[in-house]
Amino acid sequence: MKVLLSGTAGPYGWPEPTCGCASCGRLPAGHRLPTAVVLDDVLRLAPPAGLPVTPPATLPKGYRMTVTPDGYAVSGPDRGRVLHAVPPGERGGTPSPCWAEDDYDLVLIDLLDRPQRLGDLRRRGLVTARTRVVAVNLDHRVPSEAELGRRLAFWGAEVVDDGTILDTRQPVPARPPAPKRVLLLGGARSGKSAEAELRLITEPDVTYVATGPTGRLDADWLARVRAHQRRRPPYWTTIETTELEALLRSEAGPLLIDGIGTWLASVFDACGAWDDPAHDRPRGRNPGRFGTALDAVAARCDDLVAAWRQTRAQVVAVSDEVGLSVVPATASGRVFRDALGRLNQGLAAESEEATLVVAGRVVPLPI
Repeated sequence: MKVLLSGTAGPYGWPEPTCGCASCGRLPAGHRLPTAVVLDDVLRLAPPAGLPVTPPATLPKGYRMTVTPDGYAVSGPDRGRVLHAVPPGERGGTPSPCWAEDDYDLVLIDLLDRPQRLGDLRRRGLVTARTRVVAVNLDHRVPSEAELGRRLAFWGAEVVDDGTILDTRQPVPARPPAPKRVLLLGGARSGKSAEAELRLITEPDVTYVATGPTGRLDADWLARVRAHQRRRPPYWTTIETTELEALLRSEAGPLLIDGIGTWLASVFDACGAWDDPAHDRPRGRNPGRFGTALDAVAARCDDLVAAWRQTRAQVVAVSDEVGLSVVPATASGRVFRDALGRLNQGLAAESEEATLVVAGRVVPLPI
């Protein structure tokens, strides 16, 4: 099937004519028109405003359109399969229970509205490596075209210009491999956790690793955990552990680790390092001082870096950037800051990508 996208924006276009937001202000008027999709010049999936979707009863011979729980699914005479993944509130008709689900050749989807819907389609085998995924309904929910392209690269999707004609028989562009190890650094409330989730949100099988072992006894920690859970897809697996070294060595699927700072705090607890009398000595390999709690912490950190280097998993980890904060008032606080700074350096050195997140904006760190 040939698919004409005469528009790719949300219902009011992008930029919206009367909107004063920064996203709309960056673009010239008429940059993207409202999404309009026509298949083979005969079947409207997403028509211009005011026109109805082509009803199934009037389809040309050889075409079949069904309202599914995911949106409008169409098969054509050439056996091509297209899904317009419309959110439930925007689709008319009742989902058909008799639609035989199979993977699609092309999926047109609003990825600015719950991008985890794409992960669910992948989880159910409806989007595979041979499926072309194109983002539609684009608007000021994303700050810029550049940011849109950055996100779509993570999600294995693409953006096309208004007026583009796609063909379901054409081969799907190869998805570039994701970086194996990514370290996201940032201060408190910088947006680093949201950035980590964004990078993996369309993956179907992610293990979310929470590293705060005592959090279940802390009301503030529990509130933060619940807020993060609401952002994550329900089909992700969540575990709480401080055994990151073993996890990195045993897992092969995507891991989101949040975060390295709470892991190190738990290691300080386990090693009794907060009250180590050697707090003020420089870290070194002095044989006469082996056996202290801080040496045990250093050994755990070295083992974590080694496991990070050896892992087969795709890992995105969040850590606190400590170099820009105030100097801690206590000796134990300064030792913890220094240990976390050294650990961040060790992990960054073994990462394909290290990134600083500031005020929700992402700054890649060059090698």
